[in-house]
Amino acid sequence: MPTSKKGKLSTSTPKVYFTQSGLENTRADLETLKSIKRKEVSDRIEAARQQDDDEENSEYDAAIEEQSLIESKIVYLEEVLHNAKLITKDAANESVLVGSTVRVDMGGSIQEFTIVGKVEANPAKKKISNESPVGAALLGARIGEEIEISTPNLKYRCKVLSIA
Repeated sequence: MPTSKKGKLSTSTPKVYFTQSGLENTRADLETLKSIKRKEVSDRIEAARQQDDDEENSEYDAAIEEQSLIESKIVYLEEVLHNAKLITKDAANESVLVGSTVRVDMGGSIQEFTIVGKVEANPAKKKISNESPVGAALLGARIGEEIEISTPNLKYRCKVLSIA
C-alpha cells in the first residue's frame, strides 16, 4: 500500500485514467496473460523439467524468469484496472483535462497532443501522460493561455491554441 511522506499508510490509491479503447485494450492484455501466456510458460517449465540434464538447465531458468515477469505484469494490470477511471469527454471543455486533445505553439512549432493516463501514454503517437511534465503542465490550461513547462533538462513556454 502506498505510504505518505510521513511514512504512514495512505488510504487513497491514485486513479489511473483510461480512454474507453485503452481500458478495453488493457483488459484484453490482462486476459491474454492469464489465459494464454500463463499456460504457455507453464508448459515450457514442465517441458524443461523433463529434460534430464546434469548441466544447468538454461531453458528451465529462462522459463521461470518469464513466468515471474508474467505474474508481475498480471498483478500490475489487476491493480491498475482496480484503480481505473474512465475518461469522459465533455463537449464544452474550456480547459485541458485528461482525454483532451490540445494544440499548442511551442516556440513556433505547432504540436498536437492527447492527454491520457500513464498506461496508455505513447509519445510516438502524440499520446502523453497526464503525469508527464508536459501533460501535467497542460492540465487546467485554457485556450490562449501561456504555460511554462519544466522538464529535468529545460524550461520552456508554450501557448494553448485549441482544446478538443
